[in-house]
Amino acid sequence: MTTPSLLLGRLEARLGGLLCRAVYALPAPLVRRLAGTPPAHAAGLHPEAWLLARLSAVAPDRQNDRVTVAEQRHRLLLSARSMAVRPRLPLAVGDHAIAGADGSTPIPARLYAPHGAPTPGPLLVYYHGGGWVQGSVASHDASCRLLAHLAGVRVLSVDYRLAPEHPYPAAVDDAVAAYAWAVAHAERLGTDPARVAVGGDSAGGNLAAIVALHARDDDALPAAAFQLLIYPAVDLAEKAGSVATFADGFFLTERAMDWYVDKYVPDRARRAEPQASPLRAGDLSGLPPAYVATCVPDPLRDEGEAYAARLRDAGVAVTHQRHGQLHGFFNTTVMPSSREAVAVIAGALAQGLAAAAPAGRPLIPEPPPTTVP
Repeated sequence: MTTPSLLLGRLEARLGGLLCRAVYALPAPLVRRLAGTPPAHAAGLHPEAWLLARLSAVAPDRQNDRVTVAEQRHRLLLSARSMAVRPRLPLAVGDHAIAGADGSTPIPARLYAPHGAPTPGPLLVYYHGGGWVQGSVASHDASCRLLAHLAGVRVLSVDYRLAPEHPYPAAVDDAVAAYAWAVAHAERLGTDPARVAVGGDSAGGNLAAIVALHARDDDALPAAAFQLLIYPAVDLAEKAGSVATFADGFFLTERAMDWYVDKYVPDRARRAEPQASPLRAGDLSGLPPAYVATCVPDPLRDEGEAYAARLRDAGVAVTHQRHGQLHGFFNTTVMPSSREAVAVIAGALAQGLAAAAPAGRPLIPEPPPTTVP
């Protein structure tokens, strides 16, 4: 039954996004004036992102147990749709059903194929964010479209099972199964099985890093060609310094992360397992090249940067970039600066997979996409 309070929550989710669309349609100098100056500990944050932080600070609390998880997922979807741009892009989009890790429950997935992309070409298996509790292929649809278009790379977005109905390690099992399926069905997907990358944002970045480790260690699977880790959560057992520094006021909060992790891995003794916290894996050598994106005022910033440093120390080719954006910028492309950040990430993906391409087989058709819609 839909109660007045539920309707109000959904209306707030929609209106918040519509307000942001209206604000970011204003001239850039006016947006900067409305934003003001970020606090000193968030120096380098883009004015558009700081304005979003200020707006989100007065928005209703989302991560709590006062409404059902299903309702919170619905509100996130409404918010995500209103916070993303959806230009018409030259893509072929199709849905697939992947055999689940448990052998019975299929895993929905959506393939985005840029027009003119080479066949066979590279593929990014993408895992959405949302704290392992929220998020979906639908919530990340607009952003995955934009990423595929700008990179000129096929993207397979995976709807892995969510907690608390399916706690750890269900999401990991589905993530690995999706990667294995993509490799096994490379011809069907128009993909070169030797150039399958893994990527994701936040909780999805956690899963991508774990799949890369699994593929390295599983003789039955080819190693991933590249890792695209967007503000990844890589240590669920211990809080880094940035958690306290940016505990509140910058979109993702410490309390929200606690809520997510409690739902995903309720057994605290298991949070240090490498399949939950890849930063705690004993050996990171032999992993594929990586691009790691972190954000200036993100509770997850320090652990993401620690992971990039450990990859580098293990001899892995890694590029790390700290963006002047908020956690979640992949999905807030209503902001011009967020779209620019996604374009940078797309360039890193294209370059990373180009390095994995056999000689004489170009990654992207000429000319590649060069403009941000």
